[in-house]
Amino acid sequence: MSNATMWIHGFHAVEAAFDEGSVVQVWLNDQRLDKRAQAFLNRIQDKKIPVNMVNQKMLETKVGEARHQGIAAEVRVQSAKNENHLHDLLEANSAPFLLILDGVTDPHNVGACLRSAEAFGVDAVIVPKDRACGLTPIVRKISSGSSERVPFIEVTNLARTIDDLKERGVWLAGLAGEATETIYQANLTGALAIIMGSEGEGMRRLTREACDFLLKIPMEGRIESLNVSVATGAVLSESHRQRITKRK
Repeated sequence: MSNATMWIHGFHAVEAAFDEGSVVQVWLNDQRLDKRAQAFLNRIQDKKIPVNMVNQKMLETKVGEARHQGIAAEVRVQSAKNENHLHDLLEANSAPFLLILDGVTDPHNVGACLRSAEAFGVDAVIVPKDRACGLTPIVRKISSGSSERVPFIEVTNLARTIDDLKERGVWLAGLAGEATETIYQANLTGALAIIMGSEGEGMRRLTREACDFLLKIPMEGRIESLNVSVATGAVLSESHRQRITKRK
């Protein structure tokens, strides 16, 4: 466990951190006297975690004017991993299931992608260090604890990392609207990395060219594209379905 700490806010995020055993201390609005606050207060006091009853202004010194729901907590957090962790993961797993986010910058999208990654059995999420969103407080809040359970790997050179994955026998599938093959037609089992592009522009040219194949999500109606986190959930879900079906 990393010795680094950070402040998170919102009941869902704080409760998830408590369940993970990472809460160091809690600040609770002294005006929150409802059943949810009281029930959580009883839980954390049973664990002898320090609780500070503070006013609204004091809470805002820790989390700003974010929608904190009257609660904030200092938590121990895992730092982002690097290429060494990815190397170890690949050495230990002959059929890794990876998610690559090529320049996704919205922390809400990254947090939602981490939730989907955990839900559908992804072994690690890979992002470039530059021009992409890292493990910010908002990412951790939106991920509801997934950021602590799914390895989040920041790489210096995404193109080189992709080349290394291909050399290790990992297939690269990129999501692109112009693709002819759908996620339901492709084989999404085995050693595989799903690549999602940035909001609006999609994958960068070099990333797209490095893909072994491109896929699309078939859609009805007049909708031309999906939010990147929604699209990520769809393709990871289909890959997970294929993987568990193959294991039976």
